[in-house]
Amino acid sequence: MTKQDPVSQNLRIQKTFEALFALEDVREIFRGALPSGLNETEEQAFQNKLAELRGLVSELETGTGKPEILKLTGNLPVRDREEACINIQPIQAAGRLTVEARKALIAYGDGYSTCDSCKKPFRLDKIKEQGIADFHGELAEFLNMDQARVVPGARRGFQAVISSLLEKGDVAVVSSLAHYTEFLSVEHAGGIVKEVPLNEKNIITADATAEKIEDVIRETGKVPKIVMIDHFDYQFANEHEVREIAKVSHAYDIPLLYNGAYTVGVMPVDGKALGADFVVGSGHKSMAAAAPSGVLATTEEWAPLVFRTTQMQGDLTGRRFGIKEVEMLGCTLMGGTLFSMMASFPAVKERVLHWDEEVRKSNYLMDRILSISGSRVLSEYPRKRALSKVDTTGSFDKVAQAHKKKGFFLSSELANRGIKGVFPGATKAWKLSTYGLSWEKVTYLGDALTEIAEKYGLGIQDEHAA
Repeated sequence: MTKQDPVSQNLRIQKTFEALFALEDVREIFRGALPSGLNETEEQAFQNKLAELRGLVSELETGTGKPEILKLTGNLPVRDREEACINIQPIQAAGRLTVEARKALIAYGDGYSTCDSCKKPFRLDKIKEQGIADFHGELAEFLNMDQARVVPGARRGFQAVISSLLEKGDVAVVSSLAHYTEFLSVEHAGGIVKEVPLNEKNIITADATAEKIEDVIRETGKVPKIVMIDHFDYQFANEHEVREIAKVSHAYDIPLLYNGAYTVGVMPVDGKALGADFVVGSGHKSMAAAAPSGVLATTEEWAPLVFRTTQMQGDLTGRRFGIKEVEMLGCTLMGGTLFSMMASFPAVKERVLHWDEEVRKSNYLMDRILSISGSRVLSEYPRKRALSKVDTTGSFDKVAQAHKKKGFFLSSELANRGIKGVFPGATKAWKLSTYGLSWEKVTYLGDALTEIAEKYGLGIQDEHAA
């Protein structure tokens, strides 16, 4: 493995943050000044900050000095995980902001920055300036759906659809690996969840879905109102029979909600080809956007329902807000969240074209893990996804039984090599993702894991080693 110089590297990262913060202090001077220019006191503060910034740039260049800002306001530490480490945390991998998104946050972080140019009809997706209206159209085209809206996370996409379709006592059919937010969206609407069982490979099949629908009809005398299926689930990241399930669902005239929280933005998603009536994606999980952000897209058939506008009128004032969409509560992403998603979008559209390469990286690392005697892959194998669940009960967990740090030894060993994202104490079953990492970093990960295994006397099988 390549040896690190962590002191120099971490110091330079620290100084980078300090320089960025100094520039924000300069920016704050301009924010407090009159449009006509700086007064004498402000000019002096400006010059002092410039001198500080020059010093920081010099320290950054030479890798000298000492860390000065370890925490922001209050107790908030500086987050340098993406700069100082290889982060394999599955829920963070595809949500790393692009440099364009980080710049957008700097420029548009103020709460209502999307509203700078808002005018009649006073709705987010209608704002033409800053490209907001066009972006909504591009999102729908990207997913091959008819209309799209941005929402505060995938969960709010689920909620919008479910509250539009379900009434109290209505049934929603979901996967038995469904995310908890799918359950909550149904509960919020007063509905009932019925789960489709997994097969022996932890896959949701079309046949099992059809059987579940028939069970619901027999038990309740009513057809379920919706089928919600994850393309790749969050527990094993296995691929489920979405296209076939959509056909089954439509045979019963039931709309299908495609949960693309782990697919939209990381791999090609063609909603109509998949048979989806609704496509839900996560901006902060899979579209390199700041949280909370997401997308909800649908067809012309369902748009009038899920994007319905308010009909309510005030009894005293007679006020109407007819252009406002009920499920969106008017407007949704009002500042940096939206602009970060928009700024990352060109890179997101490009990266989905290279999904095969991401899968190859995943399989490479799984082979390296399988080369460690006693290790298993709990997800489908070969992998179809960058996220995987592994079982190291027969390898690293054996070490943990005798180690003074117990299960924490593995996350500690990885952290010493600049790798984070494994849940501290996990040595039996744990998840990781290689998404967005360079081949150099993926190789580094494989070397690190086999090096740790060899350090503690675990066997390495040559036929799996890269």
